Amino acid sequence: MAKKNENQFDIVVIGSGPGGYVAAIRASQLGFATAIVEKRNTLGGTCLNIGCIPSKALLDSSEQYAKARNGLQQHGIEVSGVKLDLKAMMKRKSEIVDRLTGGVATLLKKNKVRVFTGSGRLESGPSVVVTGEDGNESVLSAGHVILASGSDSIELPFLPFDGERVLSSTEALSMDKVPAKLIVVGGGAIGLEMASVWSRLGSEVTVVELTPNLIPGWDLALSKQLARELKKQGMTIQLNAKVQDAEVGKKGVKLSVEDSKGKAETLEAEHVLVAVGRKPYADGLGLKEAGVKVEKGRVLVDERYRTSVDGVYAIGDLIHGPMLAHKAEDDGVACVECIAGKAGHVDYETVPNVVYTWPEVASVGQTEEQLTETGTEYVKGQFSFAANGRALAMGETAGFVKVLADKHTDRLLGCHIIGPWASDLIAEAVTVMEFRGSSEDMARTVHAHPTLPEAVREAALAASGMPLNSV
Repeated sequence: MAKKNENQFDIVVIGSGPGGYVAAIRASQLGFATAIVEKRNTLGGTCLNIGCIPSKALLDSSEQYAKARNGLQQHGIEVSGVKLDLKAMMKRKSEIVDRLTGGVATLLKKNKVRVFTGSGRLESGPSVVVTGEDGNESVLSAGHVILASGSDSIELPFLPFDGERVLSSTEALSMDKVPAKLIVVGGGAIGLEMASVWSRLGSEVTVVELTPNLIPGWDLALSKQLARELKKQGMTIQLNAKVQDAEVGKKGVKLSVEDSKGKAETLEAEHVLVAVGRKPYADGLGLKEAGVKVEKGRVLVDERYRTSVDGVYAIGDLIHGPMLAHKAEDDGVACVECIAGKAGHVDYETVPNVVYTWPEVASVGQTEEQLTETGTEYVKGQFSFAANGRALAMGETAGFVKVLADKHTDRLLGCHIIGPWASDLIAEAVTVMEFRGSSEDMARTVHAHPTLPEAVREAALAASGMPLNSV
């Protein structure tokens, strides 16, 4: 598999986000001569540069600030004179991003992956044309091309991003002052995470969501409790609310918002964050010219990630499935292993989803609403963090764990968590589901005491009909 010349490779990956760079590393590990093409000057894609990582850095910093101001008294800790240094907070965020993007560069170098900076587009062969910032082009010959260009923020036609008053998540991560008022259009993960950051830092935040519930498609009880918790933190939540019109001025934005009964009101704020979802980013890839089939914006692939064009593959946000960094990573590994003749596979039914508000929410598998809709008979076990010893010791008792299992086989069908460190707790349920395990498997697994994971076990015990600590 050795390359014949410096621009000839077995595999060329377009895009260095979590899916792309992981695919490139696995390809090199399997003996393929590998190159990766990235349009940014830094590696890591949206996730590391302007998505997952900087948002989590600000979420953690803002939560520390909020606790220092209002959350330590219950522990007998009196704090006064707490001040926000937003510039220092943003500097910390940038340092974390730089460290991780630099880490990706080191990993690719260690694995002997060639990095080409510029925009990549498909050519016949297959081959990839790389256009640098200076306009110069180079051609990379490839046995296989993997498209991993990720996704971009969806823009509302009547509320286009201007980077100053109407913001995407990118600008919301880098504001140089706390706005007095912020409107967030969209009650999904990105909108709620950014709303949490700026609300904790002192902004008056209003979230406007078109559907009847936050985080549409999630477990309904979980969604309702999240709304209650965010309202307690000072956010205004408007559900069943549709933005009809917008007036953008030099000092702020006015939105005309209509509720489900047709009643309209005007909301005003310094900034509006539009977070209504993401769309596959395929600009400039040359998909149409190359003959790659696309349906509803997604590149069509088979079970081995092959597109309609021989030698061209696609992964991550470009294809079916949830637009999540960890899903893209597993796509990348599976795709390359398929190219190598191995049994690469991703079970999309066991991909966990997380919203990093506080309390956090995490979910895997099917919801009660989905099971009811399909006529699947199930049993439910639920346990409150208010009855968990570790949560009580932490002073973080809001939320619950819900476990859903097949009524006849006890196979675990779903797990839904709202509470402290739900993002970590969901992994146990994911593992059990990957091995086609049951609620009883979780219930009979020994958990250390006192710990938060005991809440997962207690929910499983309840689902299995063997509750021990449920009232």
